[in-house]
Amino acid sequence: MTTGTLTEASVEFPDNRLLIELCGEFDRNLTDIETRLGVQILRRGNFLSIHGAPAAQDEAKEVLNALYSRLEQGRSVEQGDIDREFRMAPEEPAASGGSQLEMFSGKVEIKTRRKLVEPRTDAQKAYVKALFQNELAFGIGPAGTGKTYLAVAVGVNMFINGMVDKIILSRPAVEAGEKLGFLPGAMEDKVDPYMQPLYDALNDFLPGKQLAKLREEKVIEIAPLAFMRGRTLANAFVVLDEAQNATTMQMKMFLTRLGQGSRMVVTGDRTQIDLPRGVPSGLHDAERLLGGIPKISFNYFTSKDVVRHPLVAAIIEAYEKDTGGA
Repeated sequence: MTTGTLTEASVEFPDNRLLIELCGEFDRNLTDIETRLGVQILRRGNFLSIHGAPAAQDEAKEVLNALYSRLEQGRSVEQGDIDREFRMAPEEPAASGGSQLEMFSGKVEIKTRRKLVEPRTDAQKAYVKALFQNELAFGIGPAGTGKTYLAVAVGVNMFINGMVDKIILSRPAVEAGEKLGFLPGAMEDKVDPYMQPLYDALNDFLPGKQLAKLREEKVIEIAPLAFMRGRTLANAFVVLDEAQNATTMQMKMFLTRLGQGSRMVVTGDRTQIDLPRGVPSGLHDAERLLGGIPKISFNYFTSKDVVRHPLVAAIIEAYEKDTGGA
């Protein structure tokens, strides 16, 4: 049926149970799609009727069919999955065979003990591929783009698949624009506030008891950057987070810890440098010096890759406009 420039089309979904999951509680998934595309979606038995402009209607059908296909594969549909369908180019179904990285027919997935992690933007997809393919990878971009989260997920995946023997996560212990003063307790208590984002990521991928055991056995280490000096990190997956707050000498020290059988990932945001005025960022120098070396990859993110609350992207864009993108 056609009314002016608006049309109505129906899509059939044979499994009523899966259709209920597709719609979401109180039809919240349908509401999300309606808001994004400016269409109206009505349920009629095993059909969803879509009212709107033809182009928006076609996109709605593509998204609904892709989400229904996820449900047929035994996966869930959450808000992040809807977001991914709108952000990413269409993908072929993942190849069977149980590889830790299902990228052979276009789909990228990271399997961990607790969840299956899927990139939600094309930039994230390229980044994850680079993490598996390169011995040293850089992820550079604003907050909320999944740089550290995806790196830790890949590290856990490589560990549980026997590709590395341990995971080492590090950050510079630099205060973000405020003086915290003396922190009580043992050394671990003093540095824990700086390391909390890394703990949060690990807790998403490993059961609590297993994580505690691995940390007790030093198979998983979380330590400030200063603790890396003098070590050779062999057969390990090593992540340096908040690398914009490493000095040039600290960055060189860290990168030269790379040992046989190891992978390194360096993540940072050039707009959030907390070093004292006049102290250059080691991340900037690493970009300048290492860009042409084989097996070292640089992946960049923008506000369009933010996967936190939608307001985060708007906030980042507002600050970029105010400072001219500096």
